[in-house]
Amino acid sequence: MPARIPLVRIAAYGFGVWLGAMCGVSRAESGPRALDVPHFPDRLYTFIWRNWTVVSPERLAKVLDTSADRVREIAVSMGLPESPTLPPVPESRIYITVLRRNWHLLPSEQLLTLLNISAEEMAVRLREDDFLFVKLGPKPACEPLKYAPPSNAARRRAAEIRQTLGDVFAKELSTPAEPRFSFIEELSKLDPAAGMPASPTGSPQTGLRFIYPYFALFGDLLMDSKLDTFPEGLLQRLGSLGVNGVWIHTVLRQLAPSKMFPEFGEGHEARLANLRRLVERADKYGIKIYLYMNEPRAMPAGFFDRHPSLKGVGEGEYFTLCTSVPEVRAWLSDALAHVFEQVPGLGGVFTISASENLTHCASHFQSARCPRCKERSPAEITAEVNAVIEAGVHRGNPNAKVIVWDWGWPDAWAADILARLPKSVWFMSVSEWSKEFTRGGVKHRVGEYSLSVVGPGPRATRHWKLAQEQGLKTAAKMQINNTWEMAAVPYVPVMDQVAEHCANLAGAGVNGFLLSWSLGGYPSPNLEIARRFSQTPPPTAEAVLDALARERFGSQGAPHARKAWTAFSKAYLDYPFDGSVIYHCPVHQGPANLLYAKPTGYRATMVGIPYDDVNTWRGPYPPEVFAAQMARVAAGFYQGLAEHRRAAGMAPPDQTRNAQAEVRFAEAAQIHFQTVANQTWFVIARDGLQSAAGERGDTIERLRQLVQDEITLARRLFTLTCQDSRIGYEASNHYFYLPVDLIEKVINCEYILRHDLAAAE
Repeated sequence: MPARIPLVRIAAYGFGVWLGAMCGVSRAESGPRALDVPHFPDRLYTFIWRNWTVVSPERLAKVLDTSADRVREIAVSMGLPESPTLPPVPESRIYITVLRRNWHLLPSEQLLTLLNISAEEMAVRLREDDFLFVKLGPKPACEPLKYAPPSNAARRRAAEIRQTLGDVFAKELSTPAEPRFSFIEELSKLDPAAGMPASPTGSPQTGLRFIYPYFALFGDLLMDSKLDTFPEGLLQRLGSLGVNGVWIHTVLRQLAPSKMFPEFGEGHEARLANLRRLVERADKYGIKIYLYMNEPRAMPAGFFDRHPSLKGVGEGEYFTLCTSVPEVRAWLSDALAHVFEQVPGLGGVFTISASENLTHCASHFQSARCPRCKERSPAEITAEVNAVIEAGVHRGNPNAKVIVWDWGWPDAWAADILARLPKSVWFMSVSEWSKEFTRGGVKHRVGEYSLSVVGPGPRATRHWKLAQEQGLKTAAKMQINNTWEMAAVPYVPVMDQVAEHCANLAGAGVNGFLLSWSLGGYPSPNLEIARRFSQTPPPTAEAVLDALARERFGSQGAPHARKAWTAFSKAYLDYPFDGSVIYHCPVHQGPANLLYAKPTGYRATMVGIPYDDVNTWRGPYPPEVFAAQMARVAAGFYQGLAEHRRAAGMAPPDQTRNAQAEVRFAEAAQIHFQTVANQTWFVIARDGLQSAAGERGDTIERLRQLVQDEITLARRLFTLTCQDSRIGYEASNHYFYLPVDLIEKVINCEYILRHDLAAAE
């Protein structure tokens, strides 16, 4: 995902350390000390618990160098089922979830055994799979983990855990839950009610509306000959909601052969064949395929031993293919021409030319360090890269779209870049970028990924105007379903905000919309709102919301649904928005993020592992203000849920299932917001306990109340996740948490109550 450039630069050295680990370099396990997990008997028990529902007992036994029966014995002793139900999907769909939960448990070599992949494959995934290494952070130092017969103390603690499960979860543990990823099977089937691609009433379908598919893999997905990530049922549903484009993640050197670079193009025939099949499949539902173009990707230092004249600026162990060299530009253009000649039905590409991935020498603002680029302006270099991409695409297919995105461009570059771009390209800007707001007394402005602050903002408006003056068509990048404000549900039902944003853009003169990044591709009612605003003349927000409420909740339920949506939308206006908040606080992990009785010393990672790092979670907001704002959002959602449940109870029979799911999503979101407030208050009280003096007893009681509330939230979210496999999932992070993680949170909280807080009294 697009992320702050400085964060990536900090991570560059860490990636090199990981790569050294995979190659057996001795410094590999010299990272920070792995966290202890005191609520489990020891690391062996923790490992088995966290992996029991995602990895087979036989694989766990292989990691531990023991038998599956011994592994099973330990699992059952803690109350886990003797025969686990594993996700019925390829490991490539769950490996990020597995990797995250073992980051502090296993050394590098054993992680490879657990995931059943090679060191080379792991290194590629960590770098290319939406920059996964940044999400995980520095690899903690872990000693090899081997099976040893449990001690008597360990057995006693396991029995206590088993008792806690029985006391708190009772019969629900034996009630079958909806298997994880069940939504894939459902969304893969054609829906008789969805029909064929829809157009707004009274007008033809016009403009570009493209999106990322809800459960598409973010890695090398074109090696999947079955195209499971793009089933016809999902394409049909998206097409019926007005979506006419789907974008996919690609790396250009994997898609085309090269005489200049013979190391490029391995497997390109299979990828292009699968891409052709995907284009044909999507075309049946009025959908074109667009390629993510973040090029030319930096290459490892060894590549330049063979091509020294092409080497540009570097970060860590990677260096740019300098685009001031004619051979690099020729490769870039020729490769794209090859792809678009071989797959003639492709819709086009959209470019990112200043993102977290190092590409051209100006992409991370280092062109002055390059002997070739230092005499050129960054704007000239950036425009040239986009022009080369355009030339290659249109050489292969003159009708394909080339969409140039200004993500990461300094404002000072925009006018110069836009003036240099070919007139055939489209220009895209994040709609809400730079919109100002005040929350909790803090004045701030949006970067991106906001439903709580409605666009368009001044940056997009200014850049669109500059582009239109150059004769370019324009597009708005939005997040219709959800954002990194809350990504653990398929869509957030803040319908008033969605309708307001769509209404604002209906009069902005833009020609198309990117409706999501990797998150937000679910075929939802939010997309239906966007579809209705594409008609001419555009409707009012009130008319769209009233009609949608009647269709989904019936004439009697509609007024209650509208009240609920408005309550949720007003509550969202209190969200303490900031880039650090949305990327680092535990809003996506929710109650599954553990409480720590002592400071961990770890810094929160981007949408990965929040730890207890309140100072990073809160961004510019004072800690108490940050917690209070999250609590206000939760309270507003809580109030709206009463009306939401009334509306769902009145929904027509054919809409009852969808209505109940929407209530689950809203309640799950409410729980996530409340737990962020709780966890923040917990850390504040924990850290202040030593200085509480005469108020020590009050502080301990406050901590006890917060821990007990976390048990309640985790317990309720466990029920919701068991009912609905969509909760907790996002395409580029896989599952943020599983039901078993919410059980662990209860165990974690019970341990703190009985041990840490009892000892503090």
